[in-house]
Amino acid sequence: MDAQRAKAILDSPEMIAVKLEGEPVWIEHVDVENGMATVQVGSNPVNTQTVKTARLEEK
Repeated sequence: MDAQRAKAILDSPEMIAVKLEGEPVWIEHVDVENGMATVQVGSNPVNTQTVKTARLEEK
């Protein structure tokens, strides 16, 4: 997905499912300018990764 869509999902009051390589993630921060997002993988709050937004899939 593009960075603008990732930011819209982050800012949305609705819960929108997002996956990273088939794993559910929560978007925690989006750097629109650089096309990067920090995501929490699964339900473990300490398991975070910073990835290109292009790797994220909306489900």
